Amino acid sequence: MRSTTPRAALRRVAGALAAAGLLAAGPLALSAPARAAGPVMGFGGPAETALHPYPASGGPQRTSVAITVDNPSRDEEHGRFEGEYTVTFDLGGIAGVAEAVFGTEDGADCEITGTTGVCHDTGLAPGTNPLPELRVGAAAGSRDGDSGTIRVTGTADGAAFAPFTTRIVIGGPDLVMERAPLEQELEPGRTQPFPLAFANHGTRAAEGVVLTLMYTRGIEFTERYENCVYREDDAGQGVPVWTTALCSVEGSYEVGAVYELAEPLMLRATQRAYRDTLVYRIDEAGPGARGAQRAPGARSAPGTAGNVLTLKAVPAVRSSDLDPADNQQEADFSTANTADFAAYGDTASGLPGSTVGADIGFRNEGPAWIGNLRSGDPVATVDFTVPEGASVSAWPGTCRGVTADGQYREQQAGAPRYVCDTSMAVREDAGLALHFDLKIAEAVTGASGKVEVRGARSRDPLLPFDPDRGNNTAALVLNPDDAGDPGAAGGSTSGSSGGGGPTADASAPAASASADATATAAPAGSRAGTGGRLAATGTGAATAAGAAAAALLAGGVLYTAARRRPGH
Repeated sequence: MRSTTPRAALRRVAGALAAAGLLAAGPLALSAPARAAGPVMGFGGPAETALHPYPASGGPQRTSVAITVDNPSRDEEHGRFEGEYTVTFDLGGIAGVAEAVFGTEDGADCEITGTTGVCHDTGLAPGTNPLPELRVGAAAGSRDGDSGTIRVTGTADGAAFAPFTTRIVIGGPDLVMERAPLEQELEPGRTQPFPLAFANHGTRAAEGVVLTLMYTRGIEFTERYENCVYREDDAGQGVPVWTTALCSVEGSYEVGAVYELAEPLMLRATQRAYRDTLVYRIDEAGPGARGAQRAPGARSAPGTAGNVLTLKAVPAVRSSDLDPADNQQEADFSTANTADFAAYGDTASGLPGSTVGADIGFRNEGPAWIGNLRSGDPVATVDFTVPEGASVSAWPGTCRGVTADGQYREQQAGAPRYVCDTSMAVREDAGLALHFDLKIAEAVTGASGKVEVRGARSRDPLLPFDPDRGNNTAALVLNPDDAGDPGAAGGSTSGSSGGGGPTADASAPAASASADATATAAPAGSRAGTGGRLAATGTGAATAAGAAAAALLAGGVLYTAARRRPGH
């Protein structure tokens, strides 16, 4: 077993989506830890997994039951459990119903003997850890509707494990979302019908369904419905990036039937649209989907009273879903629009030996919002060249010092140049505000440092969405020649001891707290600073490291991931 793997990260996100109704592998369940002297590890996984019935010919179709173990410590540095532990899977409850095997790609020390599976490993990192993949298929002789349970327990010296039970059932509905014919090259203000349709290819009817619509900031539906709950999600960006509508529709959706919306939804590209994504999926209205609607969400709100979204059967010409992978479709939209990233600089004055502050960055003057939600890459980079006669003593945590030609530099303090990435989304009327502290070694009159907002990769510096390149650069000027006394330009002047606050030209563009993200300068010598990566979307909140740093869509599953890019 491995405590952290790429698949582990995907499982953690998939679990979160299942709880939100975006994956239909059944509602997730967690074991309830009991009190114990040492740490108590809790198991997690799907409350129920549906299997395809045993086929008339060939072998059974196996489904992965993703079981995890949670180390309750959240101390990433000291919270790891280093001891050996054993996990036991009691498979007696599924005898005659299903058969289980361990996946071979994990390289884990696991074995199944009779109706017992046992895995051994060492070490559990804080948070959620994946267990070896358990693949389950219907047993020969099993029938539609048969069910049983798998019980998971664990033992270790110095830790306890709360037992966990997951249910396995044969057969069920298999809701399949059809791909909607949508125009994907748009103009701002363009509206088009969205004729959603799905079928049931399973073995039993679905009793009620939940339609999930998830769409990015630049597109919207023209109506909201009484039987939908709407939630806005910042995806770690500080302001809404995604809107999710969870719409419950009652009724029995029969095997072999096809259903469509009684009236098509109307989808509109807003004036801020540029590159946008729509995800749409269908799930049976099980406990997990209903719980997602009841769960408090950021800025959640019901739809419009009296306006009800309904479905109707189309003349046919196929509990937990048998194949959740085909429940979802998605579409990307490209809207003919632009954004204007305008750089701004600052002025400051100081005597030799003093430290002054400067605020630089850029604003998105719109009209479009810009997001790289699939790749998770930064939208842009602020490239700052330090003025002559000064050195940087504190810098934002979202920035890194590089050499004069943009190459890697070990020592971060005093670098001749700093590059500062945005997050993967920048809304209209927002931007990135950065604060630097500079120590004056020599009072060079009119010393100017370049502030440039450019593409995130230095070999491809153009911003494809920004046709106005004339305002992509600005200057940070120290001791401007029209200031006379060095302390007269823009606010206070730091003393020779290096203390004092930042100075700024009152005429420099201000970073509005409601429009720009802010970055906190880091102490001298701090390679990463203390500010963290910033959400350049309209608040001062820093992006959470890792989770929700990027929104990627892969294999029909929306998930988030953080990526470190090579140096600029």
